[in-house]
Amino acid sequence: MHIEINRNRDTKESIPRQITRQIEAMIMDGTLAPGSQLPTERFLASLLGVHRSTVTKSFEELRAFGLIQSSQGRGTYVSDSLWNLSASKFSEWRSYMASGLFRPTQSLLRKVRELTMDPIYLNLADGEMSADLLPADMVADMLKRSSRTLPLHYPDAKGELSLRQALSAHLLLTAGISCKPEHLLITSGAQQALHLIAQCLLSPGDSIAIEGPSYHYSLPLFGASGIRLVRIPFDRDGLLPDELHALHKMHRIKMVITMPTYHNPTGAVLPLERRRRLIEICESYRIPIVEDQTFGSITLAGEAEPPLSLLALSGSKESILHIGSMSKTTAPGLRLGWMVGPASVIDRLADAKQQMDFGTSPLLQHLVETFITSNAYTEQRERVLQGLTVKRDYMLAAMEQHLKGKAAWEKPIGGYHIWCKLDHPIAETELLERGIRQGVLFVPGGVYGADKGYVRFSYARAGHEEIEEGIARFARILEP
Repeated sequence: MHIEINRNRDTKESIPRQITRQIEAMIMDGTLAPGSQLPTERFLASLLGVHRSTVTKSFEELRAFGLIQSSQGRGTYVSDSLWNLSASKFSEWRSYMASGLFRPTQSLLRKVRELTMDPIYLNLADGEMSADLLPADMVADMLKRSSRTLPLHYPDAKGELSLRQALSAHLLLTAGISCKPEHLLITSGAQQALHLIAQCLLSPGDSIAIEGPSYHYSLPLFGASGIRLVRIPFDRDGLLPDELHALHKMHRIKMVITMPTYHNPTGAVLPLERRRRLIEICESYRIPIVEDQTFGSITLAGEAEPPLSLLALSGSKESILHIGSMSKTTAPGLRLGWMVGPASVIDRLADAKQQMDFGTSPLLQHLVETFITSNAYTEQRERVLQGLTVKRDYMLAAMEQHLKGKAAWEKPIGGYHIWCKLDHPIAETELLERGIRQGVLFVPGGVYGADKGYVRFSYARAGHEEIEEGIARFARILEP
């Protein structure tokens, strides 16, 4: 750990503040990973040539920020998670925002993403379908047969009217959601919808409640906006709605963001009674809900259909924003999603999107419209569900063979992932390094704000042999 001290008397920054600032920066850029041990106050003071009280003052400030923790017998270390971290406390926060960094777990995620590009690794990390499930031939044929002139103009910021009309009919037929075109915004993927929400509907210092763990925890866009993430307690069936009473009293929750169907990373499906209770509680406090249904239509073959979406249950587009996407059922490269919500909110977000990218490609919109107004979508979805079901079953069999007695998991009924709890947790940086040495990739649970000892495996991209060998290699990682 390299720290430079400016002892010039003309400097306006005190020595304790210099130490605090540099340790902050090392945590934020991932140099100091979650759980990293820090030197003792005495040793660091000796190393820097300062009085121990100077280092003590810096450590006290970092503890107050929630960046480090101390415990008897373990010493001082980087916090394992940054739930409830208040961005407004950071004196240098604007510089972190400029570099797009937020939490140290991002360094783990960046490392996994970089390595997934290397074919020497067995990839059980990627949340993307394998090439054999993508509709390349179907898309080429649709474009070839299209009788319409391909649109190459600047699009409507809300999305082409013909697509929004088609999507309205599609959502009513497939999800029981009734909405008019003016309640729809076409986005460049579901993540852009979340970005627009963070930038336009929330302010620095606002607290939003999300499941713990959650895919949304891994997104730097909330932290880069200075938004505070508050953890909603979670069990095998999803979030616990009644916990919102205490959370709202303590944090003044401004928004709830949830993935109630085939939750990423756990695969949980929020039961009907909890969905109704969540709606009831949020309406009583006038807290808007953002419902991320990215995986909502990925019900695997032979499994029971999940409860209706929050929006369909509520019937109100005044308090719920519903996010959907074509990425998981059709192709991630389409980068086309949508948001359903109050017309006034849709207008506000469309204005911001206009300034951001002049609207989603009309050519992609034309392609998606063709997809959902023909038999192509139904055929592709069925193909994807059948393929994913086979992959899931193959991964479950491999886990039963190689991980029984070492970990616990539940059979997912939808989505792309299996959430796994290790019987004997290993520090995540060490676990990931062992995986790299074994040539297998996965996502440590801390990336999603989980407690220690969890990992997420994805069966969407890997082939059968890769799944079998990847799980076998992971089992070897857990051996003493």
